[in-house]
Formats: sequence, C-alpha cells, structure tokens
Amino acid sequence: MTRQNYVFTSESVSEGHPDKVCDRISDAVLDAFLAEEPNARVACETFATSSLVVIGGEVGLSDKTRLKQLMGSIGEIARECIRDIGYEQDKFHWNTCHVLNFLHEQSAHIAQGVDKDGAGDQGIMFGYATDETPELMPAPIQYAHAILRRLTEARKSGAEPTLRPDAKSQLTVRYEHGRPVAVDSIVLSTQHASADQTSDDIRSIVEPYIREVLPEGWLHEGTEWWVNPTGTFVIGGPDGDAGLTGRKIIVDTYGGAAPHGGGAFSGKDPTKVDRSAAYAARYLAKNVVAAGLASKCTLQLSYAIGVAKPLSIYVDAHGTGKVPEAEIEKAVGQVMDLTPRGIREHLGLNRPIYARTSAYGHFGRMPEEDGGFSWERTDLAEALKKAF
Repeated sequence: MTRQNYVFTSESVSEGHPDKVCDRISDAVLDAFLAEEPNARVACETFATSSLVVIGGEVGLSDKTRLKQLMGSIGEIARECIRDIGYEQDKFHWNTCHVLNFLHEQSAHIAQGVDKDGAGDQGIMFGYATDETPELMPAPIQYAHAILRRLTEARKSGAEPTLRPDAKSQLTVRYEHGRPVAVDSIVLSTQHASADQTSDDIRSIVEPYIREVLPEGWLHEGTEWWVNPTGTFVIGGPDGDAGLTGRKIIVDTYGGAAPHGGGAFSGKDPTKVDRSAAYAARYLAKNVVAAGLASKCTLQLSYAIGVAKPLSIYVDAHGTGKVPEAEIEKAVGQVMDLTPRGIREHLGLNRPIYARTSAYGHFGRMPEEDGGFSWERTDLAEALKKAF
C-alpha cells in the first residue's frame, strides 16, 4: 500500500545559478538555430566559470552559408543571456567575460538515422503527474520553483535592489492521508549585494514573498526557516562555482518524486528523445490524470537510435487507477503518435520555444500562445476518457 503520512523534500535553483546560466545559453543557441530552420540540429553544451564561457557541441543547417553566419553570432547570444539574467559582477560580467565557441557541424553518422525519422539516440524517458496541485505537479518542487520565480520578479522589477541572480530553495512538505498539508522546513539561499547584510536582513526581504507564494496555512509555528544559513553570499554565479549544461535534471523535472531516465534537456533539438519524449511522457501522464483515469501516473517510454517506434510504453498508477494500467498503456499509444516525428508534430516542438524552459522547471508551467510548454496542455483528456 502506498504510504500516506510522510515528509518529502525537493529543491530548485534560480536562473542565476551557474548550471542554469549554462542551460539558458545552450537553449538560446538552440532557439537561434530553430528560428533559422525548423529542422535544425543542435546538441549544445556550455561551461561557465570566472570571466569565461565555453560553448561546444554539434549543429546543423541545410544552408551552409547561413550556418557559418550563425556560428559567428554565438558570443553575442551568450552575452545577451548573461545580461538578461543580471550578471554585472567584476569577475562575471556580460560585457567583459570571454566567450569561446567550439561548436562544429553534426556528424553524418548521427544524422543518417534521424533523417529517416528515427530517434536521435537510445534511452528511457519518464513522465509524471499527480492531482495534489492545480498544475498536476508534486507540491514540493512546484512551490520551490514558485518561490524563486517570485524573488526573480522582485529583483528584476527593482523592488528588491539588493538581491542578486544566484539563488536556491528547498522545501520539506508534510503529507497527511496522501495530500500535502504543510511546510515543515524551508531553505532559501540567495546572493545579495553587501557583506554587511546578515541572514536576518535577507530573511526580512524574502519572507513576505515566500508567504505570498505558499498556500495559506502551510507555514506554521513549527516550520524551520534556514535563510542564507552560512551567512554572507555575495560572490555567486559562475564566479563562485563553475556551471555546466544539464546538471540539474531533477530540478528540471519532478524534484525526485518520480524516476528519471538520466538524460538532460537543455541545448538539445527535439529530434533528441531525451527531450521530446520526456515532454511527451509528461503530456500523456498529465492527460491521464486530467481525464480522471488515475490520481497519480508515472509513464515510461523507451527508444533506440534510428528506430521510430517506441520500444515500450509502461504506466504505473500507484494504486490510484480507475482502469487497468495495461489498458491505459494501450490507450495512450492510440491517441498519440509516439514516433519522434509524431511527437514533434503533435506538440509543435520545431520552433524557438526553449530558452524559457531553462529555469524554474520544464513542467508545471502554463501553455503559451506561441506553442511554448505545449506539453502542459490537457487536450487529450477527452480522447482518453472515450477510450474507456
């Protein structure tokens, strides 16, 4: 029987975290190529440290002249990302940091399988949904993201001028009878402007925003607060700790509440099933829950490089299913084409919608008019209901 009373903890990091700076640059490069050509191929990795950004990987366009021109704009793309995040530190400034570009043309051996509509690599991908929040996401990660997103808004608006870009949050949520009911501890570490600011000073700044974001009554007399617990946090971002694309895969997904196939998302075009099939798995799991077929759903897909059809579909309803899981597995394969091409077309993934995903989670977001976060729609719920 599924455990009903427990505590669970998830963490998030802000867009100014060193790894997220790298995710943002990698996804901005991807968007630049997809804006030029919907079938562009990109596998872009970024490394950042004090006063230095290094970008590498493989890219491909059908127009070789335009490919060369885009390669020349990579430094400008990286600097614009850093500027928008807000880094103007002595040792990490958007206008003065060195940007080294080692991107090269995609291997023809990789391209040959993908060009035949096969998957860009082998792998397993998981999607998850739960009805414990309106977004059908696990509460700990959803609210950990929301806190940092709200603090970023306050920083960028000028409302809190002493806050700086690098920040982390962590929530321990108490569950009773299987539902989230309270926050038993909160950890918030945020970069700030002055070494004279104490942990208490920072708490006085961030606490009103945290209370604004969390559901009423979740904070209580016994909630433990750990705000900047080490004290001073002035040196942050890649100057304080090196960053790398793809190191926050649990932050990007479900905060540890669900399995993860191991593949990162950022910097990868949608022919890479690490990204597109993970989005499809979330989309299907969310629609299963939205259709009322289960209160929780974990869905796994698996692929082989160069092979279009998924090798397997697996569903676990965690004891909450209203219909047999094997029947859900059949139904999701009928309502959506789960070949890599089918996923890209159904979700409209061949467009520049990825830089916005690089912080505050790829899931639990609102679908956007231009196709951003299309995998958060619940437009398959009726079709799934009819299947039963």
